[in-house]
Amino acid sequence: MVVCGIVRAAARVGRSAMVSQCCQRAAYATDAKGRFYTKKHEWVSVTDNVGTVGISSYAQDALGEVVFAQLPDVGKQVAAGDECGALESVKAASEVYTPVSGTVTEKNDKVESTPSLINKSCYEEGWLFRVQISKPEELQRLMDQAAYDQYLKDSH
Repeated sequence: MVVCGIVRAAARVGRSAMVSQCCQRAAYATDAKGRFYTKKHEWVSVTDNVGTVGISSYAQDALGEVVFAQLPDVGKQVAAGDECGALESVKAASEVYTPVSGTVTEKNDKVESTPSLINKSCYEEGWLFRVQISKPEELQRLMDQAAYDQYLKDSH
């Protein structure tokens, strides 16, 4: 699980460092209109009913240097909350969960060959996969940017 892996990794780094940076994390996701988040720190942005999925800056920061990415294959059917990939860093290994249901239409091959793209640009070049959304109503269960920022403040 991304959350468990992140929490474990962050615990190793030290609680004080995590708390001192907490309030700064909201600044990580500027220009995030239309991006929705899970409590496990995945995000999805939607264009023409296709969701682009990645992990938040908070998640990549907590993981540390990402050294391996396993992404879902094109054509795979996924349901919201399903484990569909994995990330490994120098600190921890974490599962990737899809925030929405649908069919994987594309995976970011560049991330599989150069996982550090996630650390360099988790919202742009470091996206993970794209999904043709089958249940658009699931987006209503996700957090918008303001709610996610508040979630980070309240939970960390």
